[in-house]
Amino acid sequence: MSKRIVIVSLLIVYLTTAKAQEKLNFVIVDQRSYALFEEKKWPELIQFSEEARKQGIDFFYLDVRTGIAWYNQGKYRNAVLWFLKAYSNDKSFEWLQEYVYYSLIFSGRQAEVVKYAPFFSDTMKKKIGFREIGVMRLAYEAGYSFNQDFENLKTRAFSTDVNLGEDYGEAYILKNYNFHSLDLSHRVAPNFTLNHNLTYIGVNREAVVNWSGQTSSPISINQFQYFINPVWVIGKKLNISPSMNLIFGSGDVYAGRLNSNSSKSYRLSKSTYSDIVLSTSIWSDFGNFTPGLEINAGNVNDSRFVQMSSWVTFYPLSNTKLYITPKVYFKSGPDGFAWNTLGISGGATLGKVHVNGQYLFGDMENFVESAGFVVSNFPGKSDRKMMGSIYFPTGKKYQFVLRYINQNITEKYQVYTDGVKSNALEYNYMKQTITAGISWNF
Repeated sequence: MSKRIVIVSLLIVYLTTAKAQEKLNFVIVDQRSYALFEEKKWPELIQFSEEARKQGIDFFYLDVRTGIAWYNQGKYRNAVLWFLKAYSNDKSFEWLQEYVYYSLIFSGRQAEVVKYAPFFSDTMKKKIGFREIGVMRLAYEAGYSFNQDFENLKTRAFSTDVNLGEDYGEAYILKNYNFHSLDLSHRVAPNFTLNHNLTYIGVNREAVVNWSGQTSSPISINQFQYFINPVWVIGKKLNISPSMNLIFGSGDVYAGRLNSNSSKSYRLSKSTYSDIVLSTSIWSDFGNFTPGLEINAGNVNDSRFVQMSSWVTFYPLSNTKLYITPKVYFKSGPDGFAWNTLGISGGATLGKVHVNGQYLFGDMENFVESAGFVVSNFPGKSDRKMMGSIYFPTGKKYQFVLRYINQNITEKYQVYTDGVKSNALEYNYMKQTITAGISWNF
């Protein structure tokens, strides 16, 4: 019995080896790959096409069939490689143009569409709704943020904590703020897209002043931000995205002063400020990985800095249904250029709903995120931030989004002696933010 098992095993090995060593030619590969294609045996077709290419056999329809095999399994980032290879050899087929378009879209490589779609047939452009020039997207988002520790901080005995004595102490404690944001994206040339954003932020704080007693006053800050961001593709797939974020605003200042008769008084005055952040991001795609690099240079709160970040996005399913992005940030400081913050983000699609999240931890002061789109210019720093978003479409052109942000903030109670900073006490609070928005795709 054991001899029979050995003989059968050797026979199986022999037949397997013989099949693996089968000499293929163009006719065999064309016929067999077509048969597997007709039978919709996608894994077998992919495996067979790999063996054919190892033997030096490759041609237009083998690339197309390989691409379709990956595409029909939802592996769009694998599929697009073969569709683009086939497209480079023959651009005339409308069905191939459509595969190129949707495999790029479903791979999360929308920016690269403009490298190919302008050369599609008019019929295909109309079918996919592609326009070489025009408005692409309009969005509105509003949010509300509040300090959950406001009441405790407002009544805290800061003067006792720092043993203030006859010195002067002040804190500007965040109460809440609201914001309204408007986005506009339009294509000004086939390979040149401009993104604009205008944001208004209305901030409410409580000024607490200790100077031979305690007094306080509500203050308000009105801030506007204008963000502009061109995007284009260099070569086949190198994406470049510079941006500029202009920040300007005005706010109340509540302070005490010593009168000519040595009495003390308090008053509200107005101050204005402006900040600017310049950024450039580059990224490209390699299979299921998208590495990128970003550099930011800014002047925020009268502090000049340079920030750099690098990331790699991994698509384990070879599509945008699941992805994860670790990111590391570096920043200039008194001790030179060093690590600053680590972040991890990711997303998943569940039916028609898409969710994503982000977690940041480090030393985030005057911190820049999202290609310069988000600038933390509040008078303090943060060591932790969590954000979750949920997107759900309505029809083909509309999409709603809800976000929740939880962030730990550290600010200072500042002490002055004879008008000069002499001491400070850090205090912490938790900031909660809820936002909602809608976007229209044209």
